[in-house]
Amino acid sequence: MTRIWIPSGGKRHDQLRLRMKSGQGRSVAVYAMLAVIITSLLAGFIPTASVSASEASTPSQSNRFVYVVPLHDMVDAGMRQFVARAFREAEEAGAQYVVLDINTLGGLLEEAINIGVLIGDLKIPTVAFIHGNAMSAGSFIALSADQIVIQPGSSIGAAAIIDQDGNRITDSKTLSFWVSKMKGAAEKSGRNPLYAEGMVNDQLVVEVPELGVTYGKGELISFHAEEAIKAGYAEHIAADLDGVLEYLGASEYSVLTVEISLAEQVGRFLTNPYVQTVLLLIGIAGVVIELLIPGFGLPGILGIAGFALYFLGNYAAGFAGVEHIVMFVAGIVLMLFELFVPSFGILGIIGILSLFSGVVLSANKTGQALMSLGIALLLAMVVVAIVVRIFKHRGIWNRFILKDKLDKESGFVSNVERSDLLGAIGKATTVLRPAGIALINGDKVDVVTNGEYIPAGRPIKVIHVEGMRIVVSEWEEGE
Repeated sequence: MTRIWIPSGGKRHDQLRLRMKSGQGRSVAVYAMLAVIITSLLAGFIPTASVSASEASTPSQSNRFVYVVPLHDMVDAGMRQFVARAFREAEEAGAQYVVLDINTLGGLLEEAINIGVLIGDLKIPTVAFIHGNAMSAGSFIALSADQIVIQPGSSIGAAAIIDQDGNRITDSKTLSFWVSKMKGAAEKSGRNPLYAEGMVNDQLVVEVPELGVTYGKGELISFHAEEAIKAGYAEHIAADLDGVLEYLGASEYSVLTVEISLAEQVGRFLTNPYVQTVLLLIGIAGVVIELLIPGFGLPGILGIAGFALYFLGNYAAGFAGVEHIVMFVAGIVLMLFELFVPSFGILGIIGILSLFSGVVLSANKTGQALMSLGIALLLAMVVVAIVVRIFKHRGIWNRFILKDKLDKESGFVSNVERSDLLGAIGKATTVLRPAGIALINGDKVDVVTNGEYIPAGRPIKVIHVEGMRIVVSEWEEGE
């Protein structure tokens, strides 16, 4: 048995890892000869002394492949993308078997169903090798395979539906849908569908005569290795992958284990609903804070990084396309145009719609994306309010507020104050009723009385000065 590890996204001819040192003196003829030899070997054209005439028309054992697809951790959209790629490569390579290496406590039901569809559409025989747990969504994936091989100490079942908070979902519509899917997967492989229903619905009383056990209300069916064999929910018990290959009669086949790529790992992490909510929160809060506080600093960098990671995760997982990123960027551009181009808010509204549409449509589930976006917006408002309150003295809007005081203490004088005229004697050059003009110390000055009428030519005296306001009264000699 030859074991070959397939790195991220590789094809079969890339996986054989014939590592050749690329010397500068190598000729094209050598490369051509090696290519011919390798192609001939892969095609089975080079006979050996041990190959009989009847075997010459069929692929040799060394040219047969078993693809091993690890399904560990949580069942999610990232796992579905990984399974789709692995199946595509197995079909292109002409694999004889696909072994689903299952060890999971479950995950998203929708994605488990999608993986089940991929298994059903695969034209290569599939074997689920349970080495640990195939619980909840994992049990459905295992039942979707053509055969099940289980490791001692492993178990399958307990597929009740729970929400994100761990609470049991008892909605009859959802429960009925999941029960029908579990029963359908069991029936396809000739297994008792009632046991599959008992794995989901703990309100049933299910008798398992093969085990001499009756599961009552409040009990979910779960089989360990020996029980699974007796109940017809597994075909064989194997300690390891070698035991699975021996059971399949494929001990001499080449085993190719598909590895999840770095992009798929990053995509699975970044597309987690909780992580996406945090990224959107960082993106929204960071950009808004950067707009309110002058200078391109840490908030702006974090905001851009948050949005970039959000789209990177969805793009790596295969959910987002370039058009979604363009839609998001276009929304930002339109919102910036709104600040400089008068459009009565039209550009701003279109920009906001485009921005939000890019965020929502780039995700795997629009409903989940809307929820994440809504939570992020609410939390961002709180964060922005706190930051603005703390750093309000540095806010960009303060640039539009004149805070300088033009008072006497600061040395500012709006006009010349004529306090030197207080007590001076002059003459009214015009009628004062009560305002007019008087000649004081040789200067014509605008004056005002306290309300009395003073004819022109009468002597006056300055009795009060307040800024430019000079108050006078009629003056009589001898006063």
